[in-house]
Amino acid sequence: MEISNIVFILVLIGSGSFFAYNVRKIIQNIRLGREENRSDQKKERWKTMIRVALGQSKMTARPIAAILHIFIYVAFVITQIELIEIIIDGAFGTHRFFYESLGGLYTFTISLIEVLSLLALIATFSFLARRNLLKIPRFVKPEMKGWPKLDGNIILYLEFVLVVCIFTMNGTDEVMHRMNYGESYGFAISSWMGPLLFDSLSMDTLVVLERIGWWGHILMVFSFLCYLPYSKHLHIIWAFPNTYFSKLKPKGEFTNMESVKSEVQLMLDPNADPYAVPEVDPNATPQRFGAKDVRDLTWVNILNAYTCTECGRCTSECPANITGKKLSPRKIMMDVRDRVEEVGKGVRKEGDKFDDGKSLIGDYITEEEIWACTSCNACVQACPVNIDPLEIIIDLRRYLVMEESKMPSELATMNTNIENNQAPWQFSPSDRLNWKDEA
Repeated sequence: MEISNIVFILVLIGSGSFFAYNVRKIIQNIRLGREENRSDQKKERWKTMIRVALGQSKMTARPIAAILHIFIYVAFVITQIELIEIIIDGAFGTHRFFYESLGGLYTFTISLIEVLSLLALIATFSFLARRNLLKIPRFVKPEMKGWPKLDGNIILYLEFVLVVCIFTMNGTDEVMHRMNYGESYGFAISSWMGPLLFDSLSMDTLVVLERIGWWGHILMVFSFLCYLPYSKHLHIIWAFPNTYFSKLKPKGEFTNMESVKSEVQLMLDPNADPYAVPEVDPNATPQRFGAKDVRDLTWVNILNAYTCTECGRCTSECPANITGKKLSPRKIMMDVRDRVEEVGKGVRKEGDKFDDGKSLIGDYITEEEIWACTSCNACVQACPVNIDPLEIIIDLRRYLVMEESKMPSELATMNTNIENNQAPWQFSPSDRLNWKDEA
């Protein structure tokens, strides 16, 4: 075994271990959320995951972006086939391990990868232009300044370098194969591009360029693997469990807190014993009404935050945001992710008693944002991976109302009217039918 093989194996193990370590931390963060049972309707959940995550069905609402995204998505999936061969070649010192055994199927597969890589390169330039030159409104919102914008560009830079390395590797290898065996590999693009760019070079130069392309390709893959847990592009993994566990109930249906629901049912039950003492676990921590911080949210809410692609489709469809209000559903998800990262780090360091004196509502998300929401579900409908920002917003509202007694004055008036008059309007129930006398 040569030094290069040992180096390759060490880099492979190192990057894989680093990725696994960071994913494990993210899973720990997701588990900070409250329990939520999403194990029902398994058949429907599998169908949803296949249709939305694998089939990209909700991307088609914006056809141009959908086509460009599919170029990169399919190229990423199919390229993993070639990655298997590269890992074998890197570990054992072979060269195009499957070429002899697969024959025409091998030529077809690599040709398909080359065509998809070229389409991915076109999509990469298009996305760079959309983000940095065209100034599409949803990409220049306040929450997209700084790291979020850089993060969106980094992956495109890596994609560009990756494709260049692939064609450098295949193109130089094509020329060397012709020199050594007098025949072409027959790959769709490199079979003509290789001679066009590299035919005039010496064998020694071709060997060096081929190695640069090969190592550049695999190092880009390993770099992407290590970078992924710190990036919004982690959605390429979380999109599948997120869509599987997504809400199957009608979008307008809100959840009820069981503690509140049971109390109301007792009040409405004429046979209930008003003096009965409910059974309470003395060791249990009382559940907060609504959500003040990320540990009051469910694990599904936190999974949603890690799955967010920051595409901004939710914000671009939000009527509150469109009319100039501060609310941005995308920012809500980004804030939840940032806060749970902070809490997760503190819990791993100090244990479950960690308390930094901060909270999601107030320190990350303002009351103004929460009350700007119209509860229309436009953000939920627009999300390409079935994220539900509204569920988080409603829980934050519940906390403000039920724990802090905070609400806009208009809502306070309405609630007072409902309590006193059994209707939102400020007049006596006995006067409700007065309108008929004026008709």
